[in-house]
Amino acid sequence: MKTEIIGLDNALEYDRFVESHKNGHFMQSSLWAKVKSDWDWFGVICRDDSGNITGTAGVLVRKISKLPYKMLYAPRGPVCDFEDAETFGALIAAIKKEGKKLNAYALKIDKDADTKDDVYRKLVTDAKFRIDPVTDRFKGFQCARVIRIDLEGKTEDEVFASFDSGHRRKVRVALKNNVEIEICSSEKAELFYDMMKETTERDGFELRSAEYFAKILDTFGDKARLYIAYYTPEGGERTAIAGAIALVYGDKLWYFYGASRNIHRNVMPNYLLQWEMIRWAVECGCRIYDFRGVTRFDEEDGLYRFKKKFGAYEEEFMGEMELVLKPGAALIVDEAQKIIKKMR
Repeated sequence: MKTEIIGLDNALEYDRFVESHKNGHFMQSSLWAKVKSDWDWFGVICRDDSGNITGTAGVLVRKISKLPYKMLYAPRGPVCDFEDAETFGALIAAIKKEGKKLNAYALKIDKDADTKDDVYRKLVTDAKFRIDPVTDRFKGFQCARVIRIDLEGKTEDEVFASFDSGHRRKVRVALKNNVEIEICSSEKAELFYDMMKETTERDGFELRSAEYFAKILDTFGDKARLYIAYYTPEGGERTAIAGAIALVYGDKLWYFYGASRNIHRNVMPNYLLQWEMIRWAVECGCRIYDFRGVTRFDEEDGLYRFKKKFGAYEEEFMGEMELVLKPGAALIVDEAQKIIKKMR
């Protein structure tokens, strides 16, 4: 096995592998690194003796406050077959070697591997990663509990028929009220931001900037869409009442962000938005439609019910894992972060 370190300027072959692999993820692409431009980034390619790529890893690099140390983070990576311990080991060894140059104290990963996958669990524990226990909260960088729709081999009609009857009815309510869905790009990012601001004030989510939403749409190009739902009440003006950002990468579509205004919620725009994004996933031949995270699998939770009743299933990942590279530095960073948290 041979490994090489790449940068954003020579990531074409790397990205092709990530996008085509069954365990690929948009967060492992160089495109995501361009979105997260406040972090540094490097990629690792592993090849067999014939020169074929067997695995990759995209690593974000962040300096820790005023300390001389850096943290390495491979979101939803590495990308390789879970049974291929040789490739996984070679990728981790290359990351550790590069991390030594960067004075990194730890490497964090959070592959979307099911918590019941004993093959992957052995892979990471043999490599000395410590697995954080999954909690009921959004802990770490990525949520460990997700809701997904299995689209493989299904038609639009079959997918729609799998929805809960109440969800099918609500999609039809939106259509009956002539809710219009417009597919937009970054020129409507400010409009989406305004709706997202209203959503976060209502539901307590984190608010990203309009520039951030625009950056995602511009960076991913035709792989990303901004959907805006418009409604024209009788005698009133056509108004944007909801929106969502979806991202297709490889054989998966992710529902990335969603927003809605407090008005006209009775015409069910969010249900029609989801249906239109699911239709895009089917059109693209996606295997999975990923609603992303929920805090818990609980019928009492409104977000869980909303996502689950689109004919979806639950999946729980192993969660965040950490490989300490410099134990002394890790202790210093941990204590410094406790002090900062207390000061805040």
